[in-house]
Amino acid sequence: MSNISQVGETEVLPYVGDFPIDDGILAKFPSGTQVVSANRYGLSQWTITARLHVKFPDGSTNRYFLKTAKGEVGRRLMEGEFHAISALHNADNLFAPKPHSWGKRSGPNLETYFFLLQYVDMSDRFPDPNQLCRRLAQLHRNSVSPTGKFGFHINTCQGKTQQSLGWESSWAVLFAKMLKHIAQEDNKTNGYWEALDQLVSRVFSHVIPRLLGALESDGRSIKPCLIHGDLWEGNTGTTLDTGNIYIFDAASFYAHNDMEIGDWRCFYNNIHNKVYTRIYLNNYAPSEPKEEWDDRNRMYSIYYNMLYSVNHGSQGTSIRQV
Repeated sequence: MSNISQVGETEVLPYVGDFPIDDGILAKFPSGTQVVSANRYGLSQWTITARLHVKFPDGSTNRYFLKTAKGEVGRRLMEGEFHAISALHNADNLFAPKPHSWGKRSGPNLETYFFLLQYVDMSDRFPDPNQLCRRLAQLHRNSVSPTGKFGFHINTCQGKTQQSLGWESSWAVLFAKMLKHIAQEDNKTNGYWEALDQLVSRVFSHVIPRLLGALESDGRSIKPCLIHGDLWEGNTGTTLDTGNIYIFDAASFYAHNDMEIGDWRCFYNNIHNKVYTRIYLNNYAPSEPKEEWDDRNRMYSIYYNMLYSVNHGSQGTSIRQV
């Protein structure tokens, strides 16, 4: 299939592929950039994805991974992921692909948004536990919150669901705000359940103050760490040439580092294999009180389980019973 596209009005050339490229996307490249090919590529539950190959006016070429999504949800997804991947790439440029741009498509694709980032040849095999956990711990340890607080400057999305972030000096305050938002979204999506509501209310009134309050009392403190926020095996890839692991499809924010691996406790995440958690803790020791690590991990997993329930609707309601 041949399409036609080029930045600028001087010349219009055909390109190979089944994915239409419009002026909104082309405007992100220098004038005179030609599209060599654009093909649907990969699978995504919330977006349409493609691989884009372009030729620049100086004769050089590059390939990009392109994601698109419709409507206000699409805008939040594309903008949020651009900022999340930007933060991860800035913290470790060999752990996350380089983001290029995001924006709104033009022409007939009204209210459709896109995100462009570096294309990397990767396999989808399970990530090596030693490399993944070592580099994840390094990211957590070395990242620095720009405000010194917990949160993020924009509400990123986990799946199709927007998180409630902003900036908070206290991790306990931010986590409570995030969990309250997701609990409300779960009620909207799957209906009110009295037993669950009573349990969540107790988490707010007793569990969060007790477990997270202990992290920031009696002279103790925790560092805001940049986390991926949705780290399961499907959001990792291993490069075909070097074996380097990349992480993508991020829902990042600055959090207690253990928030990251709360997701690994969930049964739908195949990184729940305990070897990943054990190796991570060997690289980043549990916060004090160490003896309460498992309780905190279980509490963090509640957030991810409820997000799964919201994202998957009727298919995810069984997670509410976990």
